[in-house]
Amino acid sequence: MKGNSSAREKSNKNVNVGALMSQDVHTCHPLDSLHFAARLMWDHDCGSVPVVDQNLVVGMLTDRDICMAAYTQGRSLHHLTVRDAMSRQVHSCHADDALSTAGQIMAVHQVRRLPVIEEDGRLVGIISLSDLARECARSSKQSKNDVTNAKIGETLMAICVSTPQATNAPAA
Repeated sequence: MKGNSSAREKSNKNVNVGALMSQDVHTCHPLDSLHFAARLMWDHDCGSVPVVDQNLVVGMLTDRDICMAAYTQGRSLHHLTVRDAMSRQVHSCHADDALSTAGQIMAVHQVRRLPVIEEDGRLVGIISLSDLARECARSSKQSKNDVTNAKIGETLMAICVSTPQATNAPAA
């Protein structure tokens, strides 16, 4: 796992990541076809899945990753593997992390979803920016909110900042 703060803020007074994360996480394997992964996302109405090998999170795959792999490689989804398209740089959090820690990791790394892992890298859930926003709305009447409207807005703004991409797209 890469890119996670070593000085994680542990949550003890407010709701933590473990309380909000989805535990029913659909995953794929690096050797699965992109067709399988796309079908998994369609069937379960999700735009991203963790890539797991031997119970460890080794990557993340988004619906955009699938589209771009098919476009840039000019091959059918049946002939491309998850490994061909997944992001190998996994940003994650732990169940006992504060919600603000998860939001900060999302903002810094411009991701909307984080796998929630055990110390050994095993997947235990996933938390999304939507989960944080719902908790913010639910607890907005409390004065000691870990995640505020302003923090959600700042996280979304950081995620949406355009970053220059190398152009390796095939010629039209």
